[in-house]
Amino acid sequence: MTLPDWLAPLPDAAQQRALDAWAIETHGIPGLELMEHAGAGLAQACDAFITDAEIAVVCGSGNNGGDGFVAARLLLEIGREVRVLLLADADKYTADAKANLERLPPDLVAAFSAELLDGAGVVIDALLGTGFSGEPREPVSGAIAAINARREAGGEVRVIACDVPSGVDASTGEVVGEAVNADLTVTFHAAKPGLLIAPGKRHAGRVRVIDIGIPAEDQPVAPTIGRIHPAVRDRVPRRAAASNKFNVGSVVVCGGSKGLTGAPVMAAMASARAGAGYVTLAVPASVSAIVAGKLLEIMTVELPDDGDHGLKRGTSRMVVERSSRAGALVLGPGLGRQPATIAFARAVASYTKVPLVLDADGLNAHAEEDGLEGLKQREAPTVLTPHAGELARLLHVQASEVDAGRLSAARGCAQRSGAIVVLKGDDTIVAAPDGTAAVSPGEAPALATAGTGDVLAGVIGAFLAKGLDPFTAACAAVMIHVKAGRIAAREVGEEGVIAGDVIAALPKALARPRDPAPQRPRRSVRGQ
Repeated sequence: MTLPDWLAPLPDAAQQRALDAWAIETHGIPGLELMEHAGAGLAQACDAFITDAEIAVVCGSGNNGGDGFVAARLLLEIGREVRVLLLADADKYTADAKANLERLPPDLVAAFSAELLDGAGVVIDALLGTGFSGEPREPVSGAIAAINARREAGGEVRVIACDVPSGVDASTGEVVGEAVNADLTVTFHAAKPGLLIAPGKRHAGRVRVIDIGIPAEDQPVAPTIGRIHPAVRDRVPRRAAASNKFNVGSVVVCGGSKGLTGAPVMAAMASARAGAGYVTLAVPASVSAIVAGKLLEIMTVELPDDGDHGLKRGTSRMVVERSSRAGALVLGPGLGRQPATIAFARAVASYTKVPLVLDADGLNAHAEEDGLEGLKQREAPTVLTPHAGELARLLHVQASEVDAGRLSAARGCAQRSGAIVVLKGDDTIVAAPDGTAAVSPGEAPALATAGTGDVLAGVIGAFLAKGLDPFTAACAAVMIHVKAGRIAAREVGEEGVIAGDVIAALPKALARPRDPAPQRPRRSVRGQ
């Protein structure tokens, strides 16, 4: 699949190596020239980030170290105080890196030791590049530990990573062992997936991309991962003069149980605020009065239930029939986990023929037996919206395994289920069965509050009901959700945001500038 234009490509390590080789071999750009551009960008970013501190540049034996040598030389030329610390003997460096090492004053170069970091206000990590994966070994692992210790010792010490924080897998964000904790990562040509996906994202700090002169046209690689761009908002159909409440999107939300009435209400309200024209909320009869009291604009449907024992046998047919007249079904928010309710959720998912969003207990219902594989039999699109714990239950692994390999887990679930998987987090990942993946821009800490997952499920349901394909619908919903979280934080303060504030901000998040109204010609006034 070619990435849509609203996904900014994120080349993995192998693709970036191929781009470097293509620039050198096909376009005749010397490797030393690419290194010079990279080092110049690193030096400029460092000088702008911290203007008056001593700089220690810690260099590994690969081309990443060579970038560090260039940066050190250029920082010296503008009068910065610099020391260069080597992790290998000079004759062990790559040819291009060695050429740049030889351009440095010998008295400023020394073999690395932790003590030589003392007094530095900035440490540049040029140990390992994008090609690294696995667990760092000595002496690199010791240098990583020393850099982190220097940063954590107090004072105004800042760490800048060259291309990727050492210890982070640039392709996946996975971290095995210790990785450098950077305040700023200066990366080259394009951001890498591992800088945007946790746990790597948490090590990268701010990310700045430097153009190093690799041609932009006719590149020989096709990344399968991209960062979601705000332009995806333009793919969401808008209401027009001829629209009615049904053709702009009809959504059924099914969920709720004793003590869990807020979740389906928030999902339903989010669908409405995201532009669905007609939203129906199907809830157990035992809680319908509570739910109805919270809603004015949402139709409610009572589902026969036995109170604490869950939904009655045969209730699934009611929801399947009701959803057949809608554009999408959101199943699971607050539904509960009683055996009868689990059977109900699996039956609804199996038999409904409209696009389906499985959230919360709708996901938990498919964590047993062949639940994931069974979803492949569905005729209509399916979107799963797990957090790490729910995805772990679906995959029968520990949540820690999902946290350690988020991209792999999301892709694996998508392949097994045939569904679009939205693995929630500040780095929300949208994964398709063919391996295509999108990463949220994140940076919306206000969303770290109960109920915002229900809001996201409702927004996805609204966009599916408007006719968007499931991958685009999920990505657009993730972007709008992030933007709404940021708007809510500005309006009420980040620490006080609740899910209802995010719902209220959805219309502003969806809004886009319209063409200016035509101006009437002004009459000329004569005779004055």
